[in-house]
Amino acid sequence: MAFALTVGGVTFLVAVIWGSPLVELMRRLRLGKQIRIDGPPHMAKMGTPAMGGILIVGWVVLVSIVVNIVQIVQAVQIAQSVVIPLGVMIAYSVLGSIDDYQGFRLRPGEGMPARVKIWFQVGIALIAAFLLYYFVNRQRGLMAVPTVPLLIDIGVIYIPIAAFIITGTANAVNMTDGLDGLAGIIAATAFAAYGIIAFMQDQQYLVLFCFTTVGACFAFLWYNAKPAQMFMGDVGSQALGGALGMVALLTNQWLILPIIAIVPVATTLSTTLQVAYFKATGGKRLFKMAPLHHHFELIGWSETQIVQRWWLIGMLAAMIGIALALV
Repeated sequence: MAFALTVGGVTFLVAVIWGSPLVELMRRLRLGKQIRIDGPPHMAKMGTPAMGGILIVGWVVLVSIVVNIVQIVQAVQIAQSVVIPLGVMIAYSVLGSIDDYQGFRLRPGEGMPARVKIWFQVGIALIAAFLLYYFVNRQRGLMAVPTVPLLIDIGVIYIPIAAFIITGTANAVNMTDGLDGLAGIIAATAFAAYGIIAFMQDQQYLVLFCFTTVGACFAFLWYNAKPAQMFMGDVGSQALGGALGMVALLTNQWLILPIIAIVPVATTLSTTLQVAYFKATGGKRLFKMAPLHHHFELIGWSETQIVQRWWLIGMLAAMIGIALALV
């Protein structure tokens, strides 16, 4: 744990140095945010560099490879616990970057069509789930249930469940990325929680991955705190969400993921309920606007209030999740 925390701190220090050059590069390339005109009054954010997630993913990948290169080469089991979550993070980051780019150039303000993106997301998740089930020694369809001392084997049904978790978490974190500082701090809190759980399971390389990600998220938040100098974009939010789902699966503690990631889950549910209610009632709205954080903006909460309160909820939920992993 001491080493993982140190690496996380070093990751923050080296990544935060490169934040300003990245902001300037994105400005020169005109990778600016498009704002919804039917939403809360955020027009001042128009044009803010919006692929800042590169800062997170790039440094997590670089630091993880540098720190683990010898162990990855020498031990297959260690390679599995490091390479698979890194692979998922990179794959979703590439998909997110294409989505972001299309939103800047080809389909301004919209990005990749949802029906196209979901197939790529599911494809990545199915490959990862297949690798987890057949090649990671700790998995083989295992599930931890709070208060039950032994892991439960759910068999091959684990593959579609794992794919659903990875895809769902990737989209949930993506939807949460709507206010300055929100997705970054929520993701960092969730990774810290699973880092502690992995430490209790003596999965030292997964602990290292989690806290490296926390350090990179903190570096991004240095530039994403209100008023944001850059936004995360799908390149970061999808990558963080997919990797978080992978970490939950690698610890076998995926049943408590909806608790630890309560804010992204609530955000996704609010959007789902809004759409379902709109269709069922012929045009009426359950919330003033979805996702949920925009609803609270429209009823008078400030952006800072929402982010701070959502973070408090996220921290309390993470504490509860860790407690459940102990029983």
